[in-house]
Amino acid sequence: MTHVLDDLDARGLIAHSTDRDALRAELSAGPITYYVGFDPTAPSLHIGNLLQILTARRLQLAGHRPLMLVGGSTGMVGDPKEAGERIMNTKETVGEWVERIRAQVSRFVEFGGDNGATVVNNLDWTAGLSTIDFLRDIGKHFPVNRMLARDVVSSRLESGISYTEFSYVLLQSMDYLELHRRHGCVLQTGGSDQWGNITAGVELVRRADGAKVHALATPLITKADGTKFGKTESGTVWLDPDLTSPYAFYQSWIQAEDSKVVEYLRQFTFLGLEEIAQIEAEHIEKPGARGAQRRLAAEMTTIVHGVEEAGAAELASRALFGRADLADLPEQTLAAALREAGAVDLSASDRPTIVDALVASGLADSKSAARRAVAEGGAYLNNERVSDPDLELTSELLLYNTWAVIRKGKRSISGVAIR
Repeated sequence: MTHVLDDLDARGLIAHSTDRDALRAELSAGPITYYVGFDPTAPSLHIGNLLQILTARRLQLAGHRPLMLVGGSTGMVGDPKEAGERIMNTKETVGEWVERIRAQVSRFVEFGGDNGATVVNNLDWTAGLSTIDFLRDIGKHFPVNRMLARDVVSSRLESGISYTEFSYVLLQSMDYLELHRRHGCVLQTGGSDQWGNITAGVELVRRADGAKVHALATPLITKADGTKFGKTESGTVWLDPDLTSPYAFYQSWIQAEDSKVVEYLRQFTFLGLEEIAQIEAEHIEKPGARGAQRRLAAEMTTIVHGVEEAGAAELASRALFGRADLADLPEQTLAAALREAGAVDLSASDRPTIVDALVASGLADSKSAARRAVAEGGAYLNNERVSDPDLELTSELLLYNTWAVIRKGKRSISGVAIR
């Protein structure tokens, strides 16, 4: 059986680690307890966080026990950003986001059995901690010169950094110490952008308790141009379906670049490496078929939103371009797909025509251009070619008496909602 470290390595999931041989020996000796943390700085986690969750799941599948930490206290402080001071959210807002993120991370790990997961909140061990005890027991282990040398801190010294953000590393490091003492935790995982905080925790456990613990960081996932993966034209790709619909989530993976799609398959999905190699061979042979992207999108939407939503998103992706029946789409999925495509609202009292819809949706620059598209056979309503430029979009022509899929040519799609 492949060692979990070898599998993580083969999937490109190890950017940094502490002593690799010692970590391997610890993992091989028997089940260990490990943790990964998430700060509630937004009402939902996003694709970047997803990599950490799935890495935690891989370790659990290998027999180890995960602690999923949601930072009720660190979320009120905020990890320093290079761009400037974070906006402080209210305690009530952070508390609400803690519960939402607790529910999100709980969907991806198992809670039963000998290695069942536990969700923890660092507010439990910081809420009653006095400033004096914090400074005596934690602060004394942190040399200021080393804290000043951290990249994110040194880059902010000229413009200014608050003591609050400067001290964030102490709070996060204390998490590792507390989890080591309370649960016997010996491994922290996280993103490579957190490596300084993670190793500070390793050092704190050594200084405070004389114990040797481990750390592992995954790489920053990027697009081909080096920019962060998980951002689209419409913004961040969230895990919450109310913030990013399952259809939009599916589309974010469908749009993966040819040069990166196999890398994402290795890092994010639970497909075997041999199967991914086969997908890669087919992708190289027929890149235009975008089979790798479709498989990636299906796998990831299933993992995050379930089989039913993944199927609906895939059906919508085909139906919008006439490769499946629009009438088979649930209204919620159709609406999400058309909103993602830039759908606009029109008033039924204005008795809009196909020409009005083409102009309002931005598929035609003017009514004359819209009429020309219809005359040339390039205008479609719900995947049916339109020949009459004065065709009125009455309720019986609409999907769910509201929605119209408007297409110009083969690829230009939008929609309107007529109410």
